[in-house]
Amino acid sequence: MGAVRAWVGRRVGEMGFNAGGGPINWFPGHMAAATRAIRDRLKLSDLVIEVRDARIPLSSVNEDLQSVLSSKRRVIALNKKDLANPNIMHRWIRHFESCKQDCISISAHNRNSVQKEKIKRATVGPLPGVTQDIAGYKIAHRPSIYVLDTPGVLVPCIPNIETGLKLALTGAVKDSVVGEDRLAQYLLAILNTRSTPLHWKYLDNRRMEGSQCESENKNDDLFRDSLPRKKKLLNESDVRHIENLIAEVQRTLYATFLEFDGDLEDESDLESLIEKQFMGLQKAFRIPKKAGDDARTMISKKLLTLFRIGKLGPFTLDNVPNTRDPIA
Repeated sequence: MGAVRAWVGRRVGEMGFNAGGGPINWFPGHMAAATRAIRDRLKLSDLVIEVRDARIPLSSVNEDLQSVLSSKRRVIALNKKDLANPNIMHRWIRHFESCKQDCISISAHNRNSVQKEKIKRATVGPLPGVTQDIAGYKIAHRPSIYVLDTPGVLVPCIPNIETGLKLALTGAVKDSVVGEDRLAQYLLAILNTRSTPLHWKYLDNRRMEGSQCESENKNDDLFRDSLPRKKKLLNESDVRHIENLIAEVQRTLYATFLEFDGDLEDESDLESLIEKQFMGLQKAFRIPKKAGDDARTMISKKLLTLFRIGKLGPFTLDNVPNTRDPIA
């Protein structure tokens, strides 16, 4: 597997079936205005907290602002640490510290990770651009301290396809810009080339041998949005349903991976495996055959949802610089 693991780092995103959609760019008009405003406001700032995605600490960098940020006292906050691989988080922090940059890992929605202030809260969301204007909040009086909440902005031109796919997979670029099918293929390529399905055979046997999902209606409710706007308390039946669904998806990907006798380094072989997994996932997600051409999109949306809410496990998609092996 050593050769395969080395191959993973050679631009999986630019494989034929992923690269076919061309370059990935998403730069709404408000981002251009916000970028100019950020440059202007940085002149007034004594400290900058640069928020990056812990799953893609390098791919989520805005290179257009780095020259300005480097002249300021800065803390790099790796957000969504609960979705990133905890086994290597210390390596990322050590990497940034070796570059003379202060770095912390956080989960902005976790009270234990970020202490809440009794002030007006800034609006947040999974996509850049939820905050479209720079807002100021006073958080202390003696001395007076103000926080400027800036919009999340991307670069006008994403440097390469792989970076674009990583940004889209983690929710920073709208799915419609890339296409759910293309994103799901990219996700499955990552899971397979990292041999992730093999890890799932060591899960609790009871969970892996769970019963079938209780109803299709619950399946629809679970995937109504990639990231639910409102959290609701789950009863025991809901929790059991979700656990069974996840187990069925993992079991499907594990079984198809185990049956695969091709070469993961061969693009056509890997594409064939992914196609078999799509067929298996249609059954796992209980998508009827009458769905026709829409079935593939439905499968893709559901699989992406499970990944983004951490139900397929924590992942770090970027590799720590100066290391050869990809990180699961």
